[in-house]
Amino acid sequence: MQTTVKTKYWHKLEEGKIQCDLCPRFCKLHDGQRGLCFVRACENDEIVLTTYGRSSGFCIDPIEKKPLNHFFPGTSVLSFGTAGCNLACKFCQNWDISKSREIDTLADSASPEKLVFAAKKLDCKSIAFTYNDPVIFHEYAIDVAKACKEQDIKAVAVSAGYVCPEPREEFYRYMDAVNIDLKAFTEDFYHKITGSHLDTILETLSYIKHDTDVWLEITNLIIPGKNDSDKELNQMTEWIMSNLGADVPLHFSAFHPDWKMRDVPSTSLETLKKARSIAIMNGLHYVYTGNVHNLEGDTTFCYKCGEELIVRDWYEIKEWNLDANGNCPKCNNVCAGVFEPEHGKWGSKRLPVRLSDFS
Repeated sequence: MQTTVKTKYWHKLEEGKIQCDLCPRFCKLHDGQRGLCFVRACENDEIVLTTYGRSSGFCIDPIEKKPLNHFFPGTSVLSFGTAGCNLACKFCQNWDISKSREIDTLADSASPEKLVFAAKKLDCKSIAFTYNDPVIFHEYAIDVAKACKEQDIKAVAVSAGYVCPEPREEFYRYMDAVNIDLKAFTEDFYHKITGSHLDTILETLSYIKHDTDVWLEITNLIIPGKNDSDKELNQMTEWIMSNLGADVPLHFSAFHPDWKMRDVPSTSLETLKKARSIAIMNGLHYVYTGNVHNLEGDTTFCYKCGEELIVRDWYEIKEWNLDANGNCPKCNNVCAGVFEPEHGKWGSKRLPVRLSDFS
């Protein structure tokens, strides 16, 4: 299938370059050049996406791995990514995909219709754009999401949120759920360690919460000595509470040494527990820990009476105590989320698949 498609978020500059207007990086390119993301290029005086329909691989995951704990818990999601990224995070945990400049990384391919067909055959509740940021394969992700809606498959995005207002509005018009990676809460961290800016991510979070119906959850990867101070965690969770509300689930995730930050130690369980306590103290109702084994940090509690509503062990649901309306059975308090009367039964399995097996 065709892998290069025309895009619309760009304009010509007087000096003969073309400016990409998809994200605030605003790459200015001569013909034949690629943007920092690697996958958007200037060809014949326009910006094209060079990886349409190409993927670094497909895998069935538990939806909780995205992580989304309040969006059809226990169900399976067909996950895929492409190559490249529009950020330059020194700590990237998927650097072999997001920093790839090798076309061999994109070893599998599928049209949007074939992807949705496979998801149906595999009994997946949703398709996730993940592993690298779907912002950069905007056109492909939207076409897949459109095909999803025709077959009652949900579209899920996992993103850093670094995108301009106009493409952001178009993108989230077609998404059902998103996890935004709020990497830190200082401009210094964003500028020096990710090569981007905090304000844009905060704008994206506010837009999703207040101007769309997309289910939103947030992840914060805690890196020792970089974004783990009590002051920063307090400021971040206060901002979430004041600007997004108490019901947006927040996941504190453990860092492990990778990419260009191999000299930084892994995040301790104690640090994650501290962050969770600060968030709860500031009023957030649903706060989780990730990349560590912590039953309390995996479990969904009723914020009103403390009842255990969804007990998880890693990605495995051990107890499901929500009533048919998604309420606490003890005090009848509503648990925020997108639920069905019964949880999914996928468990913690991870199953790689090849789309070429589906015809």
